[in-house]
Amino acid sequence: MPDHMNDSELARRFRDSAIQSAPRAPLNAALADAIARRPNLWSLLGEAPTEQQLPVLLLAAIHHLVLADPDHRLARWYPNITESPFPADDPRLAATLETFVMERADEVRSLVRTRRVQTNEVGRCAVLLPAFGMIGDEVGPVTHLDVGTSAGLNLLLPRFAYRYDDRPLIGDHTSSVELECSTRGTAPTPLTDLEMPNVRRGCGVDLRPIDISDADDARWLEACCWPDQADRFHRLRAAIELARATPPDVVQGDAVDSLSQSIERLSTDGHPVVTTTWALNYLPPDRRTAFVDELDRLAEHTDLSWISAEAPALTPELPHAVDPVDPHRTELTLVTWRAGRREVRHLAETHPHGYWIHWR
Repeated sequence: MPDHMNDSELARRFRDSAIQSAPRAPLNAALADAIARRPNLWSLLGEAPTEQQLPVLLLAAIHHLVLADPDHRLARWYPNITESPFPADDPRLAATLETFVMERADEVRSLVRTRRVQTNEVGRCAVLLPAFGMIGDEVGPVTHLDVGTSAGLNLLLPRFAYRYDDRPLIGDHTSSVELECSTRGTAPTPLTDLEMPNVRRGCGVDLRPIDISDADDARWLEACCWPDQADRFHRLRAAIELARATPPDVVQGDAVDSLSQSIERLSTDGHPVVTTTWALNYLPPDRRTAFVDELDRLAEHTDLSWISAEAPALTPELPHAVDPVDPHRTELTLVTWRAGRREVRHLAETHPHGYWIHWR
């Protein structure tokens, strides 16, 4: 095992993960607890780069291999694979897990060495859409630059269907992806009047983009979705199929260094709207500061808008509200630059996967 951290620290991370995930992901919690008790399992995570030595990475690697072998006995515990899964507290789980992983130890090592935790949560589009509506009402046609885009699935925002509370469906009524979102408070743009934005062009930027035309890449994206949350998993699969039919424009690039070229390319077709959803927390603090500074610089010559859905506790360098309800919650912020002048609007607190919006 590479000397990235001591053994007890790796085991502790799995124990902590088991406790933290138990309320909403009982299978992940049971898997993490079993791994924490077995050095031959948790030591595999030591093969990952230091910054990626997170329990979710090893759990995703195992999930990836279970998805590739859905007839294996271990799959019987996975709610996203089996209609009537064994309960997470079934005492046979730990031994079945250990056998499965050790038979594939070399594959697991390869995955944790080369892969990164990558999510592309399309449910966040339900949070972005009202802000897009506000911008569209003001400026008309827009373009969309999604930073930290993964596979670019959030660029499909105009092709999804949306239901807020018990209101009529919005968007593409024929879409195979329907997103439900509950709301509280008064939306800045009434959701009953919300129209789909006229997005003339979209582009996504990611340092390590996922190619959904590659079956192994697509399976990795699925594997990073927690198996307990079967609804997220199945709508992710539906979004991947939509993207394969009409692939989004995704380029490899740095979040900061790619801004200028990307915005210049998009601005000829409409007002550029930049989105970041749980992406900037993966940047070091100085690069988050550089990201905001670069948007300020570019906005001296081009009107821009930026919709941010990030957690203040993890991204303190961003223009968050001075009094967040909970700094660990996702805060929806709209930053606009008009004629070089920046305005910040703190719109709402939201669920990290887009299940609810609490308007300010």
